[in-house]
Formats: sequence, C-alpha cells, structure tokens
Amino acid sequence: MNKLFKKLAFVLVKRYRHSTVSQWAVLMADIVLFVLAFFMNEILNNHFLAGPHVAPLLVKLGLSLMVTLIFFFITGSFRGIIRHAGMNDILKVMISTVGPAVVFLLLWYINNHLSDPNRFASVLLSYRSTVTLYALLAVMMVMLRLLLQRLYNDFFRRRRPAVNVVIYGAGAAGIIAYNALSQDLNIEYHVEAFIDDDMSKVNQELNGVPVMRARTVMNEKFVKQKNVTQLIIAIPTIRMMHKQAITNRALDLGLTVKAVPHVKTWLNGSFSANQIEDIKIEDLLEREPIRMDNINIVREVVDKVVLVTGAAGSIGSEICRQLIQYKPTKVVMLDQAESPMYDLQYELRNTYKNDLDRLEFVIANVKDRTRMEEVFATYRPNLVYHAAAYKHVPFMEENPYEAVYVNVFGTRNLADLAIKYGAYKFVMVSTDKAVNPTNVMGATKRMAEIYIQSRSNETTRFVTTRFGNVLGSNGSVIPLFKKQLAAGGPLTVTHKDIIRYFMTIPEACNLVLEAGAMGEGGDIFVFDMGKPVKIYDMARKMIQLSGLHNIEIKEIGLRPGEKLYEELLATKENNIPTYHPKIMRAQVRRYPLDAIDREYNELWDILGGLDDMKIVGKMKSIVPEFRSNNSVYCQLDAPVAEA
Repeated sequence: MNKLFKKLAFVLVKRYRHSTVSQWAVLMADIVLFVLAFFMNEILNNHFLAGPHVAPLLVKLGLSLMVTLIFFFITGSFRGIIRHAGMNDILKVMISTVGPAVVFLLLWYINNHLSDPNRFASVLLSYRSTVTLYALLAVMMVMLRLLLQRLYNDFFRRRRPAVNVVIYGAGAAGIIAYNALSQDLNIEYHVEAFIDDDMSKVNQELNGVPVMRARTVMNEKFVKQKNVTQLIIAIPTIRMMHKQAITNRALDLGLTVKAVPHVKTWLNGSFSANQIEDIKIEDLLEREPIRMDNINIVREVVDKVVLVTGAAGSIGSEICRQLIQYKPTKVVMLDQAESPMYDLQYELRNTYKNDLDRLEFVIANVKDRTRMEEVFATYRPNLVYHAAAYKHVPFMEENPYEAVYVNVFGTRNLADLAIKYGAYKFVMVSTDKAVNPTNVMGATKRMAEIYIQSRSNETTRFVTTRFGNVLGSNGSVIPLFKKQLAAGGPLTVTHKDIIRYFMTIPEACNLVLEAGAMGEGGDIFVFDMGKPVKIYDMARKMIQLSGLHNIEIKEIGLRPGEKLYEELLATKENNIPTYHPKIMRAQVRRYPLDAIDREYNELWDILGGLDDMKIVGKMKSIVPEFRSNNSVYCQLDAPVAEA
C-alpha cells in the first residue's frame, strides 16, 4: 500500500509539476474556506447549528457569501498564479476580505438606527461576528496560498542548481534584484548578504538578509564560509570608478560579477533575473566614460549631405548611426566590402524606417579615382568623414603596396575631390600608431595626416582625429579573446608587458563628430584616454568575467612592426587644450605643399614597380621618424648613434 501511494505521488508530481492551478479551482477553494470560516465563527460566537436557528443561519450564509463573492471578482484575488504569489496577491486577499466586512459593519450600523432594529437582525452579521469572520477568512486564504507555494517548492518544482550571491546595494534596486532572483525558475539563488556604503543601513535586515559593510563581506573568509560565487551590483547610477573598484575586488576573490541595468532598459518597465547583465570588459577601463557636447555636432550636421567612407566597418557604421540622429539631408555610406554593407543596409533600413530617403549605400573603393569622382559629382557632400583604411599591422607589413595605395593615395583621392566639389569639412580617422610609427600601417596613416593637413584652406577644412585601440572593433583583441574563450583557450598575447590605450566604439565615433565640429582646418586632435591598459591584465580579467577556470594565457611574441607602448603625440609635438577637457589639439610640424606633392608623386611612381623595399624606403624618407620594429624593413633604418 505504501509503495502504491509513493508511485501514485511520483506520477502526479511528474504529470503536474509544471501545471498551473485553474483560477476557478482557486475560487472554489476560497469559497470552501469562507464556508468553513463562517461556521467556525458561528461556533466561536456561541450560536447553535440546529432547530430554529438553521433557516436564518443559511440566509445569513447566502447573503454574506454573495457579498464576499462580489469582492472576490472585483479584486481578482483568485486569478494569481499561486506559485508566484507575492505582496500584490496578499494585498488583493486583504481587500477582498476587508471590503465585505466594511459592507456588513455599515449594514449593522444602519440596522441599529432603524425604528425596529430586530427586523433584520437575524440575517445580518453582528459587529463581533463580522470582525472574527473576515479575520479568520483572511488568515485562511493567506495560509492556503503559502501552503501551496511551499508544497510546490518542496515537491513539484524542478530541482535547480543553487548559487550563493551577495548584492551590492541595499536600496530600491537591491530589493528589486532580490525579488527577481527569488522568482527565477532556472537557478535557486541564496542571497547571503546585502552590502551598502550607507552606514545607517548597516546591521539592519532586508527580507531577513543582513545588510553589511563592504569590508565585512568582500574578503576571503566570508566568501569561503558562505560559499559565495557571485556578486550583483544593484546600483544602476553608480559612478564608473566605484564600479571598477568593486568589480576588481570581486574578481580578485574569484567571484562572478553581474549588474542591474538602468531602469530605462527594463522590459516593459518590469525586471527579471535574466536582465541582470554580465560586467563587460568595457566597464573596467580605468576612467569615466567620455561625454561630448552634441550641440556642436547638431549645428555641424543638420541639413547637410554627409559622406562616410569605410561605412561598413566598426567605426564607420557607428558614425553613420550617430549621424542619422542629427537629421542630415542625406548620409552617403560608402565601402568596398559587399557583405558588411548589406548587413548595415538591412540594419539601418529596419531601424530608421522613417528616414529611408536620407540613406544612400554605395559600393566603391577609395583608391579608384574615377569611381570617387562619380560619387562626389552625384552627391556633392558638404561633410566627409573618412574612416576607410587598412588597419591590421601584420597584414600591412606584408602588403605595403596595398597599404600605401589605400591609406595614402585613397586619402589623396578623397581630399582632392573634397576641394574640387566644395566640401567645407573633411574629417579623417587616424590612429595612435601614426605617432613615431614602427610599422607600415602606422606610417601610411601618418602620411595621410601630412597630406590632408597640407591641403586645408578657406574653402575646405581638413581635420584629423587620432585615438588608440577601440574595444570590440572588427579584428581587435576583445573579439579574439572571446573566440579563444569559447574554444576553451588559450588566450594569446604577443608580450606580457604590452600596453594599449582603449576606448569604446561610441566614444571613438562621438569624438570624430565632435572634432569635426570644433576643427578649424589643419588640426590634429588627440584624446585623453586615461591610463593605458596591459593586454595581459585584460586577458586575465576576461577569463575571470567569463567564470571559466584553468584557461591559459600564452605569450607568442611581438609581431612584425608591433611595439610595446603606443603614443598619442610624437616627440616633436606638443598639445594645447580645447574647450573639451578630454580633447587636445596637437601642434605638429607643417610640411611645404610643393615638397609634399613632389614626394608623394615620387612614391606613386615607385608604387607601380611593386618593390616592397623601395616603397617602404621612400616612406621612411617622407616620415623620418618611421623606424621599423621586428621587421624585414629594419635594414632600411640608419643605425641609431649611441650616446
């Protein structure tokens, strides 16, 4: 018999573990509870359930049940899913019991002031009966819901993996995060502590969980004792530097770090556990995000025809997204990469459905002078944002012909056509690798800077923006690390001590737009990017953020042309501040126009010979500070005199 009962229970659990109790079944259960409470109340009030009392008692039962049912339907107290019942459901129960109690108390009061108060007394609940009946009913209804929840959690709910967490922030967002974790169906979260910097909250409790100081929780003893594996930052408005400090400490303790996003990103204004975000490597840049003055950009772009080259790339595509918001007359997006351009076209046409007449997509290569002439003649852009370039150092070290053809002479094509067709502003995207270049790619970008700076005049103003590495851009270190993590490692770094400056894609593009607005011609703008970051440290933090273990970081050696430390200013350059504290104007050497034309024409003639050594040799004569590093072209450099 016992085995049969267990087997039946197992079948029922398996069959109904994911089912939801019908709202009508809940209503019937509440009616049964009411009837039970009614008769318990009558006994408590010393009434007898026999003889002449039965008829008026049944009338009283019917009347009170009818009034109570009305409030059940008004509040919808039986419509909630019991396994997820919370404070709102309890509140509905309270209203559904207080409501009829108030009605009967009013009827009792009115009856007592009639000329014949005994006329309706037999069918009305007395003051005492009303209070005890609905108090009993409220308790029983709440207890039923709590009991069903407990039964579901203990017997019907699927066994879930348990995770011990701490929540940083005991404010409103912390409580919301706690409730969201409690309702998660996939993981059973145990919140071991809230952390808060407000000492008035410390040593108190939230939902039975203690609020503690950071130093009490963020240490190895607490983490090991409570088996904590995850920290959730529940302060959506937290300052970046504070967030970084918390994250770095948590990572040092081996914790996975997540964060509650800003309320604006919540789905339909509500929040669930799956919206808690992983901390991204971008969040660990050792500086606050850069803010730009968009008023200047609006003035520069609105009602203008804008040409963006390299539009399908990481920088170019984000420039296009930001430009569209400033209401230009037309954005002409140009790139030679067919598939990425198709993806960009699909995205923008779906995102900006009301602006389709302002979007133009052109497949073309900037080194093709004839095709570029046609584009300028057709659209006559007022503004040019030039982001098209070859940028991968190792590839360009092996292919200097293409690097020079696209990065130098492609830029020359665009600059000359911008002057010819009356564009009033030309903004070029450059790189910190153009400063004291050690590779072909950096040298070609420096040569492009020199050319456009020499061409700036009253009709067309040429501006250069120079910044470091961009997090998440195509071919950059972050996507590479992500692929390597997905493959189980190892993560590869060229040198343990290599450092780079980093910024996010939106920051980089906002800088380009802002620099374009502030540039007066011949300017090279550089960006205060904060502290440089060790690539090795970035790899280590990405492993920690991923929650994976035993992932190796492998040192593979510097690649040809690569240097350990990037610079934003050349040795002979100084910088002066602008109105934006994060943007500086570099004071660079000016080159005579006739000398540049002569040198670049000579390079063009050499380019046709397809001799890499001659091409790079001529580049070194144009850019004297170009000294190759770990490259076959080192033989072209004159020996450095020892001090």
